[in-house]
Amino acid sequence: MRIILVLLLICAVSLTHAQPEPYEIFNAKGKKVSYRKMLHRLEDQQVILFGELHNNAIAHWLQVEVTKDLASRRNIVQGAEMFEADNQEAIDKYLKKEIDQKGLDTLARLWPNHKTDYAPLLDLAKENDRKFIATNVPRRYANRVYRYGFKTLDSLPEEEKSWIAPLPIAFDPDLPTYQNILKMMGDHGSEKLVMAQAIKDATMAHFILENIESDKVFIHYNGAYHSDFYEGILWYLNRENPDLKFSTISTVVQEELSSLEDEHLGKADFIIVVDSDMTNTY
Repeated sequence: MRIILVLLLICAVSLTHAQPEPYEIFNAKGKKVSYRKMLHRLEDQQVILFGELHNNAIAHWLQVEVTKDLASRRNIVQGAEMFEADNQEAIDKYLKKEIDQKGLDTLARLWPNHKTDYAPLLDLAKENDRKFIATNVPRRYANRVYRYGFKTLDSLPEEEKSWIAPLPIAFDPDLPTYQNILKMMGDHGSEKLVMAQAIKDATMAHFILENIESDKVFIHYNGAYHSDFYEGILWYLNRENPDLKFSTISTVVQEELSSLEDEHLGKADFIIVVDSDMTNTY
């Protein structure tokens, strides 16, 4: 009897001091979901929009894990906001091992956190002989739209137009996520600012659709705001292909992981809630 009591005490202490988990996964309605169940849903899609917080270590780690696990079940194509369409040639050379990391850094405009956060994703494609699509609009055109609106794109040479979504750009300034940008920016907000966001969303959607293959899942990595609440990129995807099979993922930070806060309900099919104590990558 004494031995049993000691064992029960040890178990109680162990449970009390259980190792904390750095994240939980919830569905759009706020119900906890297992990683396995999420993966099962993802493997049955044509497109996955994996929304990250750009400096969140857990999101970057899970992008790698989901990509590896998904690739063990389905053929995949990878693509990302973090690479601009006019850098596709440099990315292809890297994937074919014609240039190394230093050469890629010379030829392409890489994000400052590329080495820690995005190189692992690109290297997965290289190691497995997969396509990796640079989906984002070259930033100089987004900057021009911010200053002058969509019309500034009309005068671009045809080659440069091939790096953005086909003109004219469809645009709904009343989408709640776009309206929220204006609220957040206050006096600094303008319709052209929202247009600059829209040209990114439209271009990413364009290159996703252009590279969908019937027997593969296209997994796309982007800032969560570009796909939260099924808007942004997804608004453009659904506009061109309303029958598209898709799933979205978002990443949020909370102090408590036991439940999903109301403001995050409905953000995505799967919401990764990361402990606010988690160290950021920058």
